[in-house]
Amino acid sequence: MRISHTTAIKTFTIGLVATIAISALGATGASAATSAATPSAALAQSVQLPKFGEVSESVKLMQTALLKNGFTLVGGVDGTFSPRTRATLRSFQKVVGLKATGNLDRKTAKVLGLLNATPVPAPVAAPAPAPVAKPAPVAIPAPAPAVTFTPETLPVIGAKGEAVATLQNALITAGVVVKGGADGVFGAGTKNSISAFQKTKNIVASGKVDVDTAVELGLLPRPVLEVTIAVFPVQPACYFIDTWQEARSANRLHEGVDIIANRGTPLLAVSDGVITRAYDAATSSLSGNGLRLTAADGTYFFYAHLDSIAPGIAAGTPVKAGQVIGFVGSTGNTTTPHLHFEVHPKGGAAVNPFPIVKAVDACKKK
Repeated sequence: MRISHTTAIKTFTIGLVATIAISALGATGASAATSAATPSAALAQSVQLPKFGEVSESVKLMQTALLKNGFTLVGGVDGTFSPRTRATLRSFQKVVGLKATGNLDRKTAKVLGLLNATPVPAPVAAPAPAPVAKPAPVAIPAPAPAVTFTPETLPVIGAKGEAVATLQNALITAGVVVKGGADGVFGAGTKNSISAFQKTKNIVASGKVDVDTAVELGLLPRPVLEVTIAVFPVQPACYFIDTWQEARSANRLHEGVDIIANRGTPLLAVSDGVITRAYDAATSSLSGNGLRLTAADGTYFFYAHLDSIAPGIAAGTPVKAGQVIGFVGSTGNTTTPHLHFEVHPKGGAAVNPFPIVKAVDACKKK
């Protein structure tokens, strides 16, 4: 499980380790919904409910309702229906006995107290204002036609046209300055803007539009995940990239994701479950100190290279999502402090954990 992406490790300097406490969900069963405070505002029955990826006041109402129901929301009420908000919404749905889709359907909105009992009346038409002199019209460029992307059609350096303009507009919407604006030319300025965006998302800053970058920009849909987790496994600051199936020593292939962090950084349970196995560095030369956390459906999560296991944590210990279960180290077959993290759906073979942890990425540089 030795890390091969040496350059990324050497160039990444971890600053002050933040101590963001991610608490376990406090509400259980349908009582979470009945005891919750009603949000200060509600949505009309006829209003379209916010969708994943949307930024709006309606999303803020949903986030406020989740917080009032006792659920932790990383990032707070920011009005963005992000992967973290979707993960928290999915946890709420699971607790109150609804289908855990992560989408805000009307049943979920009703349980959250977001829907008015009666539709909002139509506004009364205001009297027509007195005619006034109108200024000369200003020419506004027509928006570029919508472009549908696939992994094979993502823009490359040197490309020109509507697809590049769509990419540039996505960067601008994400708050990244694009030199020259959305001019439809993929030059050095656009490449630098992509690199800047990638750094904020813990993606290798190549300046190229890979699948991970396209997903974060909203140019490609997020993959449907076989497994989801409620909590990111490492407290920030930290760093990780996708190294699934990279070559390792003894003709092995990498079956996890390596999350780089300072030695001693707390490690968190990604879901409710039971510790079904504990590994000791004295007898496990490859993994070093490690843990296996098994969820109710048999899916297990493997944590390796721990500096130490948290007090009170051992095989047979039940844990809650967000609970500290160990600390980052470099025991076993590595010299760099990091967490090697694997996901085994329903106890089977490992799957690529990168998109799973990326969906709840809390690995921000501090």
